[in-house]
Amino acid sequence: MLLSVIIPCYNEEKTIREIVELVQAVRIEKEIIIVDDCSSDRTPEILKEIASNDPMIRVIRHSKNRGKGEAIRSGLSVVRGEIVIIQDADLEYDPNDYYELIRPIVMGKVDVVFGSRFLGRHTGMYFWNAVGNKFLTMMTNFLYNCWISDMETCYKVMRTDIMRSLDLQSNDFRIEPEIAAKVLRLGYRIFEVPVSYMGRTYEEGKKIKKRDGLLAIWTLLRYRNWKGVAPKMKPIDPAAAEMALLAMREARAMCLSHNG
Repeated sequence: MLLSVIIPCYNEEKTIREIVELVQAVRIEKEIIIVDDCSSDRTPEILKEIASNDPMIRVIRHSKNRGKGEAIRSGLSVVRGEIVIIQDADLEYDPNDYYELIRPIVMGKVDVVFGSRFLGRHTGMYFWNAVGNKFLTMMTNFLYNCWISDMETCYKVMRTDIMRSLDLQSNDFRIEPEIAAKVLRLGYRIFEVPVSYMGRTYEEGKKIKKRDGLLAIWTLLRYRNWKGVAPKMKPIDPAAAEMALLAMREARAMCLSHNG
């Protein structure tokens, strides 16, 4: 199996079905791990129906709300793919970007890819949220001697063995700076790919708060001296990689045909 998609979700009854359908439509060998963080709306009911119709979907349900970080760890504990990607359930990020996100890894150029909203097409981002994101990214670049444009992106894609080697601890949105900090501390280069972003409003269910920005600063400082051990990685399955590259070429051809 090439790709594992982890979808943390909490009270996403309005979008969960559509985002899963979009992920399913991506023509790459994959499994989908959905972690329901104790939703109190119709999300569990919808997930039960979705999982019953696709054997490559696995649903994990938390008995109490634990946060995005804990949901990612729960999903990571059961994934089988060689590459892992985190997908928010709120339709802000487009799974059609998977092709370009995994391409550099499949081709053996890098091991870690971030999808950058600021390099791609985006709308709906609040001004102060954008300023906060820029500040946290600048702080990451300063502390970890790197040059990236979007540390807080949801689309953090890497080989599964790398993600597992990070020994993730954060339960909430601090998981984002923790992943970035530890990847950089292990010495991996982060390759950025432009992605599209359709931000939603707080009225529509956006969950991140100002407090999360302060916690992100603390997290970046906390892991500045973290010492981990980079894993010994096996080559990606050639057959799965070839199928993925073929799907990428077909997707690109369809896009060019549509635009033409």
